[in-house]
Amino acid sequence: MLTIGVDLAAEAARTAVAWLDWSGGRARLVNVRTGADDDVIVEAAMGAGKAGIDCPLGWPDRFVDFVTAHRAGHVQVPAGLAGRAWRRDLAWRVTDQVVRAQTGLTPLSVSADRIGHATMRCAVLLAELAWRGQPVDRRGGGAVVEVYPAACLKRWGLSHRGYKRAANLAGLGELVDRLREAAPWLDLGEHEPLCRASDDATDAVISALAARASALGLATVPGRDQAKAAATEGWIALPTTPLNSLVA
Repeated sequence: MLTIGVDLAAEAARTAVAWLDWSGGRARLVNVRTGADDDVIVEAAMGAGKAGIDCPLGWPDRFVDFVTAHRAGHVQVPAGLAGRAWRRDLAWRVTDQVVRAQTGLTPLSVSADRIGHATMRCAVLLAELAWRGQPVDRRGGGAVVEVYPAACLKRWGLSHRGYKRAANLAGLGELVDRLREAAPWLDLGEHEPLCRASDDATDAVISALAARASALGLATVPGRDQAKAAATEGWIALPTTPLNSLVA
């Protein structure tokens, strides 16, 4: 089985893709690409059993309704709410609020933060995959699944902070060390130096691991009361088992 991970940014310069080949009780990192453009991402996803994308797959339904109402001049504040209380469901999706409740981590707001630019790019990628015949289910049941590397690391008992950007290269190196210790079956091969030098590459690898968890049914899925929103907003698949379960 081949899974890929995509650390998606608004532009190719900060985007990375990782390919993990799963066989013989091991996972081998066969390739990592930084500076990945749309064509690289689409072709990688077309050839994978599952693609984990570190980016929101949609916007909050209530935010979309709010913008539509604003365009028509009919915005109304829900009765009994004021300030931040009524804006919460505009800023955070159902899945974002579930992740915060389960992990203590708060995903970036796709409607009120710069990650919205990456989501615009992601929307085009999803449309292209669907046009090419790939099943696209924002709940995670199709060719792609939304992942959140920081939450994955936390659930797997690894450090999830202090490894981003050039100023934290030492922290990135420590994370790679801990990841190799926790997953001795993970072979980074010739790509290990890049993982130690680029947090984008490392996040792509983590996203590919999370894609494996989703493919094996070892990640959260929306419940009945969450499925409708997840179908349009997207759903972050959180690992539900230890890291070693991915090769069990």
